[in-house]
Amino acid sequence: MSTSNPLDKLAAALATLGPVGHFPKAPGTWGSLAAVVAAPWLFLTLSLPLRAAALALVFFVGTWACGRAEIVMGKKDPGCVVVDELFGQWLTLLFFAAMPIWYLPAAFVLFRIFDILKPWPVKWAENAFPGGYGVMLDDGVAGLYAMGCLHLLAYFVSMIG
Repeated sequence: MSTSNPLDKLAAALATLGPVGHFPKAPGTWGSLAAVVAAPWLFLTLSLPLRAAALALVFFVGTWACGRAEIVMGKKDPGCVVVDELFGQWLTLLFFAAMPIWYLPAAFVLFRIFDILKPWPVKWAENAFPGGYGVMLDDGVAGLYAMGCLHLLAYFVSMIG
């Protein structure tokens, strides 16, 4: 990316979560990992209404940043764009503020499975919406799948022990 436009630079920095999207190999996995590691301090300490507001902010800012990044980088959903992983991963954790520590790696694995495999309607959401909306919404749908599975897992664990 070579641009002198400060807004384009800001969009690229937000879309890639700074250096995270530029880590070697599997930037989506790094973005998800960064989101899970940051969640206990930046997301899960908030009340549910504030977590929902934070997700809305991440969605709208991320949509703008992803859309600009696609234009500046000249590519649909560039691999280095990982703010969508932050959105999807935090959506997975939305209702899990008070949780055992094992929920974090479980949420990470579940989200990555749905983000990589893209079962319907994850892939559909990616293609049905233009620009940054498609980039963000497919991870949102993957996050909803992962959230549902995490709730089921938590239920089964509570039944066992």
